[in-house]
Amino acid sequence: MKNKAFIVGAYEHPTRDASDIPLAQLHAEVAAGALADAGLSLADVDGYFCAGDVAGWDAPGCGPFSMVEYLGLNLRHLDTTESWGSAYINHVAHAVQAIEAGKCRVALITQAGRPRAERKSPAQMHSEQTQSAHEAQFELPYGPVVTNMYGMVAARHMYEHGTTPEQLAWIKVAASHHAQHNPNAVLPKVVTVEDVLNSPIAATPLHRLDCCIISDGGGALVVVHPDVARDLDRPKITPIGAGFTVKHLNGGYFDILASGGVKSGAEAFAQAGVTPQDI
Repeated sequence: MKNKAFIVGAYEHPTRDASDIPLAQLHAEVAAGALADAGLSLADVDGYFCAGDVAGWDAPGCGPFSMVEYLGLNLRHLDTTESWGSAYINHVAHAVQAIEAGKCRVALITQAGRPRAERKSPAQMHSEQTQSAHEAQFELPYGPVVTNMYGMVAARHMYEHGTTPEQLAWIKVAASHHAQHNPNAVLPKVVTVEDVLNSPIAATPLHRLDCCIISDGGGALVVVHPDVARDLDRPKITPIGAGFTVKHLNGGYFDILASGGVKSGAEAFAQAGVTPQDI
């Protein structure tokens, strides 16, 4: 992948509550922000990459095409690969591949969401996402929500590895320090391990501060052909490795503690020619 394409623009939407911003507008605003960062415009885009969060996706066959219409794009390439939370990382690799294959020269990747504005409970969100899945009939009667499922994972991790609540709390402490570098962070306060452990239990053994908050917003990236990158006054940032895998439930016979990153990470490092110790 190295030097086959370059990331020349990036933008994160400043809002965390999009009650008054439609989903399509969020996509449009992050697209405009990333293109402005790159010194390009919508007229330059000939490749568009998006996933299931785009406006109109709930109308069969409409989502990505509605966004192409909304943005007024003149495309040679469209990619709507859906891989849930990893889709936008996956799209970076796909954009590099498409550029190398000559399918496009300026690739726009957008992502946006309004889960906070829509005020759906975790149970509603999970139900909508899984009710059409074949395993839903076995899961939904138990009322699974994200916090409960991750609570079970955390409990299993503690059982197998002796992990302590204090060790898990350090994850939140680190995140709170990272938030100091983002003026739009919802929770700008630095917290301590004691703060996390003293917050109410959300789903045993997870405390409220162990859990992610729900917020709105979005982001976009612009990936371009090397010839385009040379004409722009931007840092030359090139992806050097990517990996992909599909990890499923396997009928319940799977390691609850092993993520797909075990395989996709190894593939990405191998392609990049570096090791975790190099990072």
